[in-house]
Amino acid sequence: MIGNLNPNNIMTTSFFTECDILITGGIGFIGSTIALRLVQQGARVTIIDSQIPEFGGNPFNISGLEKKIQLNLSDIRDSQKMQDLVQGKDYLFNLAAQTSHMDSLQDPLTDLDINCRGQVTVLEACRQANPDITIVFTSTRQIYGKPRYLPVDEQHLVQPVDPNGITKAAGEWYHLFYDHVHGIKTSILRLTNTYGPRMRIRDARQNFLGWWVHLVLQGHPIDVWGGSQLRDFTYIDDVVDALMLAASNKSAYGQIFNVGGEEPVSLKSLAELLIQVNGEGRYFLREYPQDRKRIDIGDYYTDYSKITKCLNWKPTVPLEEGLTRTLDYFRQYKDHYL
Repeated sequence: MIGNLNPNNIMTTSFFTECDILITGGIGFIGSTIALRLVQQGARVTIIDSQIPEFGGNPFNISGLEKKIQLNLSDIRDSQKMQDLVQGKDYLFNLAAQTSHMDSLQDPLTDLDINCRGQVTVLEACRQANPDITIVFTSTRQIYGKPRYLPVDEQHLVQPVDPNGITKAAGEWYHLFYDHVHGIKTSILRLTNTYGPRMRIRDARQNFLGWWVHLVLQGHPIDVWGGSQLRDFTYIDDVVDALMLAASNKSAYGQIFNVGGEEPVSLKSLAELLIQVNGEGRYFLREYPQDRKRIDIGDYYTDYSKITKCLNWKPTVPLEEGLTRTLDYFRQYKDHYL
């Protein structure tokens, strides 16, 4: 099962052919999708994933690739394993992380351990065993907190509202430190509401839109908290394009880029569009839960003009088309994700 890759993506060349590539968190949503794209380009791909149940790893995400990739079931906090794995690699897509904001509130020490100690372990392995490697690190728009202005550009104040945003911001600084001081070529992408095939939909730990997809596929109503908040959404193929462009362009090294969607949409309008694309469903507007009001950021949407200017990236998949592709995928394979 290898399909559902975008044939019209902007990375149509064979830049990564015969390259040796390591992907951390490679059985997860984004990691598995970029692995598929890289295999298609003729790269030699190694994946590391801890397969911690609460995280996004799903073996079905790489179904059909078992003989085309090397899979290592390990943890990025294992320093010896990481030193072994980074040796000889040309590129590292560093995606492994604890990404649940609510989990970080309940268990901030695990969040700290994975997102800080884990990232330093990866970077130290590169410094000691392969300082010539090129790294792309995925961060999150959550580090900005409640926006002071819109759209949010890279110059916006970093003011996280939860432990996960704090540790992801620290992960950025560790990567920038190893770039500036140790000369390890690194770029950072701050992703915004990535969605699409292979995302986690069994619960709302990682992505509320994934949970909404779960609900409409099961015939259950969607609870929309608030409803007026504006968000932008980035389809997975566009995110993979951004990752590959950042890895393959020297102008990206040492830089931070926002990656976002074309136009913001209210959560109420998003629910309506999802139900329209699905062909049936319903939603209810609910008051925002008290336990989440503390970390609600209100409206947020991204200014991605920097990555457009530097790397010629921009989103290409409209929201309606992306939702259609997403629902089509999960209708076909939902038994592996629900």
